[in-house]
Amino acid sequence: MTEPGIDADSGGGPEQRTTGQHWRWTIMASMADYIDAGSIVAGGAGLSMWANAFHLTHTTVGFLGAISSNAISAGIGGLIGGWLGDRLGRKRVYQYDLLLYAFGGLWLVFAMNLPMLAIGYFLVGIAVGADLPTSWSLIAEFAPHQARRKLVGMTNLFWYIGPVVTLCLALVLSPLGLLGIRILFAHLVIVALVTWYFRRGMVESERWEAARASDDVDDERASVFQLGRLKSLFSGANARALAFLFVVFTFWQIAAGTYGFFFPYILRSLGNTSQVASVAVEGAWFISAMLSLGIIFIPFGDRINRRLMFGTGAALQVIAFVLLLVFPISNSWVVISNVVLFGVGQGVAQWPFVRVWASELFPTMLRSTAQGFNFGVMRIIVGVWSLFVPMIAAGGITVLASILATVLAISGVVGTIFAPDTGGRSLEAIEAERADRAGG
Repeated sequence: MTEPGIDADSGGGPEQRTTGQHWRWTIMASMADYIDAGSIVAGGAGLSMWANAFHLTHTTVGFLGAISSNAISAGIGGLIGGWLGDRLGRKRVYQYDLLLYAFGGLWLVFAMNLPMLAIGYFLVGIAVGADLPTSWSLIAEFAPHQARRKLVGMTNLFWYIGPVVTLCLALVLSPLGLLGIRILFAHLVIVALVTWYFRRGMVESERWEAARASDDVDDERASVFQLGRLKSLFSGANARALAFLFVVFTFWQIAAGTYGFFFPYILRSLGNTSQVASVAVEGAWFISAMLSLGIIFIPFGDRINRRLMFGTGAALQVIAFVLLLVFPISNSWVVISNVVLFGVGQGVAQWPFVRVWASELFPTMLRSTAQGFNFGVMRIIVGVWSLFVPMIAAGGITVLASILATVLAISGVVGTIFAPDTGGRSLEAIEAERADRAGG
């Protein structure tokens, strides 16, 4: 008897209806995105305040950005959590990592010095890094194939809801100074604990359980997990998919990660913008992305040509940073145009499409490992980049905007040219087609 967690169509049967259970489980799994993005934005909103209170240098600020949930710590968590998600199951990872998140968040709530900040940022990052690849895999595996894009897109929507709620709280709490930042992290701790409580009723992915029990994956599991060589992930169609997603995701994330964590700091440093105004502008970025995702990608992602949608969104993001090369950042309309174009573009391009493609292009017993590897390496690279962002930004916006426009152009071109045609088909059908193509 099939639970509503597995697609009834494994390659030709009747289409399964999307039920309330699908939506409830999607929301529970998507809360990982809420607390991930919320922690990034809360950390970014408080960065200038922490810097003033604890007399941090540009180097120290870069260090915090590098080890935060925006970067290296989340990368380490992704590498470990993705592997464990395929080794032990999705549920074991995504259920208990939230307790680690809450523990790390408490260090930030009560931080009194730089070491406490560093410990809190690191623990929170490890937790969200472990959660995201397993949560994305879980949703893709229990979603009916005709609703996979829609349900996976919901995770992206929660990634924007988290920052919007956090930024609204930051605006309201801004008169409280550092106390307001502590309250921001306290709200994330509470959300993580409530989510952990409700996730206890979720079941394991049936696709993962079936693949784990199948004799067909014994050899693959031995090479991946017992011998530790990850041979099948780095060969053939899997290697090509990994390389494609790495370029699209990592080059885009360099720009997105810079804005997600450092944008209020940059505006206050270069644009002489107040804390309230810088937080409000960043909120406009997230809201514009959330609207384009909810109005265009989720309802029409499989009705509009995917390559056209992706390419248009990618082009808008490049234009957003060309504006900063032509006009001064001190002009408010330039900043607003930049964040809106960047937000609208990413809402229908890299961020949602990478999630969908990453769930479609790998077999079940490698799905979480692949996503964790891609996510983990990406966040580590962003972490190394974050070490230099404050120093680059201190020299003016021109160099920084040029770099961000370039990486967005690379991501957009690769994604548009090599976008896979996988929409509307079951995971099993996609896997069989890719295996046939590799064999042929």
